[in-house]
Amino acid sequence: EKGDVHKVYLTFDDGPSEYTGDILDILAEYGIKATFFVVGSEEEGAGDIYRRIVEEGHTLGMHSYSNKYSVIYQSREAFAEDYRKLHDYLLAETGVDVRYYRFPGGSSNQISNVPMADLIHYLNEQGVVYYDWNVTSGDAAAAFTTEEIVEKVTGDVAKYKTSVVLLHDTGGKQTTVEALGPLIEALQAMEAEILPIGDDTDAIQYVRADGAE
Repeated sequence: EKGDVHKVYLTFDDGPSEYTGDILDILAEYGIKATFFVVGSEEEGAGDIYRRIVEEGHTLGMHSYSNKYSVIYQSREAFAEDYRKLHDYLLAETGVDVRYYRFPGGSSNQISNVPMADLIHYLNEQGVVYYDWNVTSGDAAAAFTTEEIVEKVTGDVAKYKTSVVLLHDTGGKQTTVEALGPLIEALQAMEAEILPIGDDTDAIQYVRADGAE
C-alpha cells in the first residue's frame, strides 16, 4: 500500500563456493548486508570465508552440514546429528552461536522420511528460527539470464512488505554473481530497504514453527 517500505532480505544458500568472495565484494561495494545459509566445508580457505561473512556484518545461517537429503532427512536423529556438526563447526570457526536455519529443499519438501514438524520442533528446542522464502530468483535454473533474474525478483518483491529472496552461492552459478549488482540497483530504485536477517525479521515459513510444539 501507499507509504509501505519494502523490506528485502537477500539470502544465499549452499556456500561457501568459488563465488562467495565475489558476492561479498559486490555487497561491500554497495554497502549491503545479506544472509548466508552455509553448508559444512573443510576445504582450504573455508574458515576464512565463514569468518569474513561474520566480520563484514552479514548474518550467518545454517543450511545443513552435508546438504545430502538422503542423509539429513533419514531420521530425526540423523537430522540432529547433522545440525550439531554444522552448528559446532561454525561456532569453533567464527565464535558465533548461529541461530538461523534453512531446510534443504525448504520446510515443505516432500523428501523427508520424518514429518517436518518433528524437525521444526527440534530446532525450536535449540532456540533456532528457520526461514523459507517468498521470492525466488530463478537462479537455480541455468537458462535464466541476468536480466531475467532481476526482473523476476523485483516483480515479486513489489507484492510484499517483507521479501526473503532465495539466491544461490554455488559453483557454476556465475549468473547469480553477474545479476547481483544490477539487482541491488533495481531494488534501491524501488526504495527498498535491503537488510540481513535478524531477531526482529518476520519469519517466512511454509510450516509454521509455532504449530510444531
